Amino acid sequence: MRVHVVSDVHGNTAALARAADGADGLIVLGDLLEFVDYHRPERGIMGRLLGAEVSAAFGRFRANSDRAGMLDLLGRSWARFDDPRAVVSEAVGEHYDEIFGVLEKLDVPVWAIPGNVDMPELWPRTSGGVHAVDGTVVSIGGVRVGFAGGVPLPPAVDPRRSGPWQPYFLTSERFEADLAGLGPFDVLCTHAPPQVPDLTYDVVARRSEASSPALVERIRAEQPTHALFGHVHQPLSARTRLGRTECVNVGHFRHTERPYVLRF
Repeated sequence: MRVHVVSDVHGNTAALARAADGADGLIVLGDLLEFVDYHRPERGIMGRLLGAEVSAAFGRFRANSDRAGMLDLLGRSWARFDDPRAVVSEAVGEHYDEIFGVLEKLDVPVWAIPGNVDMPELWPRTSGGVHAVDGTVVSIGGVRVGFAGGVPLPPAVDPRRSGPWQPYFLTSERFEADLAGLGPFDVLCTHAPPQVPDLTYDVVARRSEASSPALVERIRAEQPTHALFGHVHQPLSARTRLGRTECVNVGHFRHTERPYVLRF
């Protein structure tokens, strides 16, 4: 059985429509939305709603890890709307309708989990062969595949829940509980990477991205054949081994437009 795996789609629906070509199934590891386009700030949901100047400034604050500046910018910018959360929800919902419309037209089953950019509460009701599988273990071709979406924040850091955009960041305790709730698996699929320095360091952003030490512990304990993930767009290393487990960043699909091929 041949299964294609993609992550960090970020709105590239043209490539997504081809992602399952030649495959028996497609796994999507999150970040379906393109909320902020850091290369073309006039695009993405933020660029369309707030303008290219705000979107570009947001990117600069994020690159400099200036959280206070970023929150101040967003607070002032969203204030132009009477109900910014409703405006964002409508734009995100329309984007998801387009993305899931592409997935539902594929002639193979699709299994999907959210990434940190996503707002899974706004995912449309899926039908046909598209399955939302966050927090479950699914048999695919007789192989047990475990799924855990979102990205954990460092211990004692709580996700921000006040703004109109509610990205899918989780407390470390919540993510650890999600992992612990999974039964035995042969393959583990997450959006976040295990906390291994070469896997988490982004050579373009020049920083380590969010990751999970609990993933390392579960991989070492369970020893699945593969641990597949995304999130880091330009990793120092795209793969390594933890014991007998092949840990693989399946790639920044929006840019590469190439799925990772998993054969059972």
